[in-house]
Amino acid sequence: MEINRRMATLIAGLGSAAMLAGAFGFQIIGGLSPCHLCLLQRWPHAAAVLIMVLALATNWRLWPWLGAIAALMTAGIGVFHAGVELGWWEYISSCTQGSIQGLSASDLLDPTKALPTAPRCDQIPWSFAGISMAGWNAIISFGLALVWLFAATRRD
Repeated sequence: MEINRRMATLIAGLGSAAMLAGAFGFQIIGGLSPCHLCLLQRWPHAAAVLIMVLALATNWRLWPWLGAIAALMTAGIGVFHAGVELGWWEYISSCTQGSIQGLSASDLLDPTKALPTAPRCDQIPWSFAGISMAGWNAIISFGLALVWLFAATRRD
């Protein structure tokens, strides 16, 4: 079976959808709150899913190029985030996401109440094979960018 532009577009877009599902799974099921950089990595994946839908609906040849850009953007953020985690470079000291969900206004105004601590961008909450989630996002997203580029260069 030969992989054409539509199939490659579908694979790349569903790859980003799977990355988003994994991120939300770690957050909702695993209880790992995302930091600021984690959240930034999600937006290009969401854009890639939308680009996949538009590409399949309109067959406009520019969509796969835009999908490749989206995948490269999240890969770049992933590399930067992994570098922050590994101490290669610094990011803003207030790199926090924090959540006040479930707190009332009186809780927020009460100085005796302990507010939730926000996750830091320079800490690795989970890793596999010595690579953090940010690192895996970078690796997989570079692969998705290659699939998008394959789709962009197909004539069919």
